[in-house]
Amino acid sequence: MATPSQASPGYSKITNPQIDSVSPNPNKSPIAPAPPTFSSGAPRFPSPNLQQYHIPSHSIKNPTMLSPANGVKTRSPIPHLSTPPGPPVFTSPVQPAAVPFRTSAATPQPVAFSSGSTLPTSSPPNFSNGSVELQQQLPSAIEESVPDGDLPCILFSAHKVLKHKKQANVPSLGFGVLVSPGRETSPGPQVIQRDPHRCHNCGAYSNLYSDILIGSGQWQCVICRNLNGSEGEYIASSKEELCNFPELSSPLVDFIQTGNKRPSFVPVTDSRISAPVVLVIDECLDEPHLQHLQSSLHAFVDSVPPTTRIGIILYGRTVSVYDLSEESIASSDVIPGGTSPTQEILKALIYGTGIYLSPMHASKEVAHLVFSSLRPYKLNVPEASRDRCLGTAVEVALAIIHGPSADMSRGVVKRPGCNSRIIVCAGGPNTFGPGSVPHSYTHPNYPHKEKTALKWMEHLGREAHQHNTVVDILCAGTCPVRVPVLQPLAKASGGVLVLHDDFGEAFGVNLQRASARAAGSHGLLEIRCSDDILVAQVVGPGEEAHIDTHETFKNDISLCIQMLSVEETQCFSISMENKHDIRSDFVFFQFAIQYSNVFQADVARVITIRLPTVDSVSAYLQSFQDEVAAILIAKRTLLRAKNYSDTIDMRTTLDERVKDIALKFGSQVPKSKLYRFPKEISLLPELLFHLRRGPLLGGIVGHEDERSVLRNLFLNASFDLSLRMVAPRCLMHREGGTFEELPAYDLTMQSDTAVVLDHGTDVFIWLGAELAADEGRSAAALAACRTLAEELTELRFPAPRVLAFKEGSSQARYFVSRLIPAHKDPPYEQEARFPQLRTLTTEQRTKLKRSFIHFDDPSFCEWIRSLKVVPPEPS
Repeated sequence: MATPSQASPGYSKITNPQIDSVSPNPNKSPIAPAPPTFSSGAPRFPSPNLQQYHIPSHSIKNPTMLSPANGVKTRSPIPHLSTPPGPPVFTSPVQPAAVPFRTSAATPQPVAFSSGSTLPTSSPPNFSNGSVELQQQLPSAIEESVPDGDLPCILFSAHKVLKHKKQANVPSLGFGVLVSPGRETSPGPQVIQRDPHRCHNCGAYSNLYSDILIGSGQWQCVICRNLNGSEGEYIASSKEELCNFPELSSPLVDFIQTGNKRPSFVPVTDSRISAPVVLVIDECLDEPHLQHLQSSLHAFVDSVPPTTRIGIILYGRTVSVYDLSEESIASSDVIPGGTSPTQEILKALIYGTGIYLSPMHASKEVAHLVFSSLRPYKLNVPEASRDRCLGTAVEVALAIIHGPSADMSRGVVKRPGCNSRIIVCAGGPNTFGPGSVPHSYTHPNYPHKEKTALKWMEHLGREAHQHNTVVDILCAGTCPVRVPVLQPLAKASGGVLVLHDDFGEAFGVNLQRASARAAGSHGLLEIRCSDDILVAQVVGPGEEAHIDTHETFKNDISLCIQMLSVEETQCFSISMENKHDIRSDFVFFQFAIQYSNVFQADVARVITIRLPTVDSVSAYLQSFQDEVAAILIAKRTLLRAKNYSDTIDMRTTLDERVKDIALKFGSQVPKSKLYRFPKEISLLPELLFHLRRGPLLGGIVGHEDERSVLRNLFLNASFDLSLRMVAPRCLMHREGGTFEELPAYDLTMQSDTAVVLDHGTDVFIWLGAELAADEGRSAAALAACRTLAEELTELRFPAPRVLAFKEGSSQARYFVSRLIPAHKDPPYEQEARFPQLRTLTTEQRTKLKRSFIHFDDPSFCEWIRSLKVVPPEPS
């Protein structure tokens, strides 16, 4: 998301992961602050941070809740499981989820089209005549009901801001916010069906913190302090009357316009009718892979809503577009795949008599026939060398989605009102036609051809985005798919690329969830801050939008980001700095998200946050959110880790960061060269240690393609998924089907227990040897663990791989490598950080100690001592 042109005044450029660029060598100080502007090929980072909803553990400071965005549905504090041996019960405090998961990015509430506010009001305090003096319109009851910086879609690294620039801009810790534009909130936002009042000077929106002249209806902008008129709408006899305006009583409101000015647009009752899904399927598969793929495709057809329109395209050396008008046979039109289809070929196709997009209720039978008719690849050619014209197939898919014969009903053309979706099911690289690379890396012209393919794929992705079409690429099998070549297509269109071991269960689940993901389109994120704050960097699924609003707003210095799509699973990481010392008691942040939702309504979601400023470093650290800070740090770090050598450099960067935080914000141990880490942020070092040794930066992932996919997924992922990808969550099975949450240490590997480890994109079920020897107990524990894994990941996208294995098996290495090797620590430190050990008998502890195999990886305490820092006390 890097852009070469100049940034808006007061802001630096936006940065997004680059697929084919090479990271520069790190500076002498690996945690030096980012420069005010960035080049597109070598993006840099300023500072870090992390927080959000999930179940608390002993390693997590603040209790949080199960989040729908993290794939958890709850209606009570204890999630009940439907399979034996009984419902899992958590021993750590668990709060119910705030709101059920919704598939739409921002669905307007059925009852929300009202002008009144549902927030409570109280008796007004004494105030003077509004015609003479500006009034803060918030009554005390409403002001108390709006906690500063505490919305699930807006997560600040701290709930206070340091006044002094030198202290606030220490790059090792930094300050920032995670913004989830499509995330649902509970209660749902107030919905307003009228134009918002905006500042004539800077373009900011009126909000609950605006001062109001109740006699004249004028309001003062919190961003630039300009006085604006409201056309008499805010004239009131008392401040309580102003609370009837949702934007003046709630930090989050949605302004919705249901009119649509797009040409040839016809409103439809079911929004899904206007958003087709086209499957683009690799036909060069061997029989074992094909059988799994067919099973997944048949299950997909049975799961799709009856009104969803689907299309089916196969590709190999040619492109086969299936005609869904046939009721009892599978027939297709075949197009050469060696070059891009000409306009004549496309016209003959889309103006022809065939129906290539059809509602599922009318085409389910023929879709099953098509998938049953697929045959394995018969030529004696290695998987990687088979001709696959993936680029041509996607071009044809785009053409049939937007062609006039895409969906004809009584002679009326229905245009997509929201994002259409192309889902590519790939088993190998694109080696034929446009955007292809040679079969072999040893080809003499491979680097040039790869560079050409990268540019072509990115161009195709941008073309898809311009046509409101998202391209998801689901890869499976053992054949390398050349991720660097395919990634630009998915990324530029707003989609994702996911790798699978095979075309089995996980692939089938992701196929269904990809098609069900509702995405808003035409998304634009505007960021406005008080004049004291500088936006230094943005990481996320978008790019800087250069929009000239100066004819409307004289001094609009907002940072505008064009979002590639608007989905609940996405997040922007925004790093901020102080421009100078702050003199005011509060700073303000306003985020405006404009997009067209899946109901084809134009939405402007406005979120206004006020944070207090403080002089005290201690007060600032007490408001610090360790988890939000860790994710901000992780995303800035991963942006620079483009290849394996970069990841090694970034591990050193994390080491230097931890040392610098202890030096700048901690204290020196008397008569020692060691420093104490600040006790207010004691969780942060352990989260960064997980990042350092996990799949994102560590040596767990074997192939660079896997690391690249994980990196791109992480940089755009929601807070919940990002947190799980950084720090795994460990749950130990107990008798009776309950689960106890424990720190992710190898001390959990007790032979008489079963353990579930949720690491975001992977979930592992580990059965101890002693438990596995008892068939009855083992089966019951495994059933409970599998059910828990399903509950935890039910709505997560991408769906994680779930692996179950026994202690000592070869697959157990996946589990062991993700746990902190705390067995190397002395007993007193083990008990302090892992209190569950105290419940074990002497015999059990001896047996546990003997089960560990020595290896060189340091424990958390050993690592942090090597940095001349005393291990922080566990919270």
